[in-house]
Amino acid sequence: MDSILQLLEAIEDILDSSNAVPFTGKVMVDKEELYELITDIRLKLPNEIKQSKWVIEERNKILIDAQKEAENTIKEADAKLAKLVDEHEITKRAYEQAEEIIESAKQNAREMRLGALDYADEVLLAVENNLKQALEAIHNRNMELEDSLGNVISTIYSNRQELKGNTQK
Repeated sequence: MDSILQLLEAIEDILDSSNAVPFTGKVMVDKEELYELITDIRLKLPNEIKQSKWVIEERNKILIDAQKEAENTIKEADAKLAKLVDEHEITKRAYEQAEEIIESAKQNAREMRLGALDYADEVLLAVENNLKQALEAIHNRNMELEDSLGNVISTIYSNRQELKGNTQK
């Protein structure tokens, strides 16, 4: 089993293929088999949460590295500027080059930051969608269980009414 969704589908398959208890809406299931799948789900959930934490940490590392690279590039540009200050024409060109380098470094840092944010967003969206699907599957199963129990209660009530009607005759 690769994912939580597959484990939930396995639980559905077990419920669908289980033997029905006559005259009730209940089925007989292998308790150990269900416990095993539930344990697998519990083990998988933390991994997906750890994966999203890892993505966030990696994004932060990328942002920090991009900031350091930008700072280093700015320091290099400042060092070049200091060397060329003495010569007028060279100084003028140095200012232009320094500005280009700084703008380039800032642009590179922005692009790296945006790329890291996009990547983190994609991974978190996938995790969010997986969790939504799991929640929806659980909700649907609960609704089916409620409907089934409602039918059983209704049948019991009508049987009681029928018994009361036969008692009064």
